[in-house]
Amino acid sequence: MPTDVHFLVASDEPHAVVRLQGVLDEASAGSLRGTLLSIVADRAPAVIDLHGLRVADPGAVVATFDEVARETADWPCGRPVLDVPADGADTWHAAGFPLAGDARARRSADDLLRAELDAVTGAARRARELVTEACARWELPEIAGPACIVVTELVNNVVAHAHTPMTVLVGRGATNGTVRLSVRDHSTALPVYAGPVPTTAYGGRGLLLIQSVALRWGATPLPDGKLVWAVVTPDD
Repeated sequence: MPTDVHFLVASDEPHAVVRLQGVLDEASAGSLRGTLLSIVADRAPAVIDLHGLRVADPGAVVATFDEVARETADWPCGRPVLDVPADGADTWHAAGFPLAGDARARRSADDLLRAELDAVTGAARRARELVTEACARWELPEIAGPACIVVTELVNNVVAHAHTPMTVLVGRGATNGTVRLSVRDHSTALPVYAGPVPTTAYGGRGLLLIQSVALRWGATPLPDGKLVWAVVTPDD
């Protein structure tokens, strides 16, 4: 009998409450990975309600949720909180996400700024304003410059290549004054860093700038697009 996992977004304020329903087994784990990545990308911060999810294969919990937790560890939105049944909590401790009531689940709304932008001229300026506001709020002026360089290139790539609406997130890291950035669009084409370009070339230096300024960066495919993220620290 085929199995599947569905999700329903129950609320967006102050946290998105996402209810997963269905049967989690080896067959449905693959599709669930994309669902979870989309939840983290689009519904931050989020609480994932698992009371309606039946776990037929506990190994699928670790393989799927833990993989997504590692994939999204540097995203600005932070990891979602799992709201699990009391009698099944032991199964979910290995999932890589904080459980409701866990001290790791505490995250202030001030730790994340968000902007919905169209792929038009001026989008990068609005993204820089968001980064500047975030760094001022968190008293991290030394990161504002490099973070603005990174977010400019991320947004300009969407404007030049993806041509879709985008979501820009700026998040405060847990330690060392780290700032995390992400731009989510609806094009499945992933950016590829091919190294330095010839000095005579016109353009093509956006990813080189990100590579030079950010501590690390990456791109994650989503079912309906992608998310490109970067981490900036004072030492960068």
